[in-house]
Amino acid sequence: MIIRAKAPLRLGLAGGGTDVSPYCDIYGGAVLNVTINMYAYCTIEPTNDGKIIIDAKDLNEHFESDSKEFLDTLDGKVLLHKGVYNRLVKDYNLENLSFKMTTYSDAPMGCGLGGSSTMVVAILKAFVEWLNLSLGDYDMASLAYKIERSDLKLSGGKQDQYAATFGGFNFMEFHKDKVIIEPLRVKRWIKNELESELVLYFTGKSRKSAEIIDNQIKNTKENNKESINAMHVIKDSAILMKNALLTANFNEMANELNKSWQAKKKMSSAISNKEIDNLYDFVIENGGKAAKISGAGGGGFMMILCNPNEKYSLIEKLKTLNGKVVIPTIDEEGCKAWVIYD
Repeated sequence: MIIRAKAPLRLGLAGGGTDVSPYCDIYGGAVLNVTINMYAYCTIEPTNDGKIIIDAKDLNEHFESDSKEFLDTLDGKVLLHKGVYNRLVKDYNLENLSFKMTTYSDAPMGCGLGGSSTMVVAILKAFVEWLNLSLGDYDMASLAYKIERSDLKLSGGKQDQYAATFGGFNFMEFHKDKVIIEPLRVKRWIKNELESELVLYFTGKSRKSAEIIDNQIKNTKENNKESINAMHVIKDSAILMKNALLTANFNEMANELNKSWQAKKKMSSAISNKEIDNLYDFVIENGGKAAKISGAGGGGFMMILCNPNEKYSLIEKLKTLNGKVVIPTIDEEGCKAWVIYD
């Protein structure tokens, strides 16, 4: 028996950063995102040799151990994998699990597409399928969040786990003790037009989002007015972007993307830099309508909206730079798992 699972990465269209505590606990957060055809993958092969073997192919990390109740996370290797295993063993009193796990992702960690959280969801989904655990979508996403933020003490927000679990277009509201997911019924032609406008450009530089998020958390705790007001603007933009999407107002979507990017840069000095600002200017000068760095900022992917008639020429111009162009499509399904029998 072989268990496979995959979970989609996401694009944060608006509101990113307002899903991070303590801002969302105090003021409430709102995020609009959509999942795309890039994934985190997990395969579990149950064994009978009393061993646990984990291969994270894209990270070039390998771990082996005798089967036991707790896997030490202090060495930092396959941290997410160990975190999921330890939590499930604890919550479900699991004993003597023996398996080989293999994982990889379509995008590098730290690229701004929610890679780490999506990997946690994919791993968790594979275990749920294998062990027949009773976890609904809200339970899955909530548990994935607890594993990252509480168990592993990794800084970050809440949107990524829910995006990977639910899939498609979602408007999300985050409060101290409550998360509300509103799946959006976006017409097919609107999705087609959005895909026609979308371009992703990988800057070639991943970044440690924790440093940026920790700075954002610090600004909220210290009541930094500029940072907090910027997050208010970004939260309002999520609502306006949602309305623009549902009414097919693509010019308004571009306006909100630009506005929220300018606001986002006020949340932390680490979100942008001269290189990113120059790239933004390059995009706008060569046919882009709007752009922003996806995720926490500092590097990774730049998400671009352009006139479809200008898309080809913009892509050709971007190819003259040192990064990589990716043309995404929208995936309307969340994480999934299946079993292959020998």
